Amino acid sequence: MDEFVLKVAGVQRKLPVVRIADNIKIASFVILGDTELVSAAAATLKERIPEADYFITAEAKGIPLIHELARLCGKKRYFVARKSIKPYMSEPFATEVYSITTQRKQLLCIEKEESEMIKGKRILIVDDVISTGESVHALEKLITRAGGVLVGKAAILAEGEDAIKRDDIIYLEKLPLFPIDSSDAIQ
Repeated sequence: MDEFVLKVAGVQRKLPVVRIADNIKIASFVILGDTELVSAAAATLKERIPEADYFITAEAKGIPLIHELARLCGKKRYFVARKSIKPYMSEPFATEVYSITTQRKQLLCIEKEESEMIKGKRILIVDDVISTGESVHALEKLITRAGGVLVGKAAILAEGEDAIKRDDIIYLEKLPLFPIDSSDAIQ
């Protein structure tokens, strides 16, 4: 299996390169369970992010990062937007966007009480990787609908040239995409 060596915030990882479509492979970056990398990345991001009242992420892979970043910044609360309405949500506050990647609608929701906490507050979007920007766009829409003020978007990695070229995100390292040429597409 192909590997991509990534060094971020002083921590090195070998990432497996996996096919996600006929024409593209990605270096699979999973921070779930990686306390060393999450701690180092959060400490480095802390120095680069704007002042915010609250942080928000979409479930699930951004959760370890947002937790550590909130802890380091002395935040007692952060928000995790769920990708479906959960039975325990008494009054869900949801937004829907069309995902180009999955070719279907993506739902993000929080509790109504959380949306009321966001209203008028400075909100920072936090994620592990920003690639196509669809999850970030859905979070932006949720923040706007709740009346929050978006102050920034931060991630450990920007994946692919489109994300790397963006000037509206804060990230620590670049992660390339690996196109598959037509002669390799059958493998």
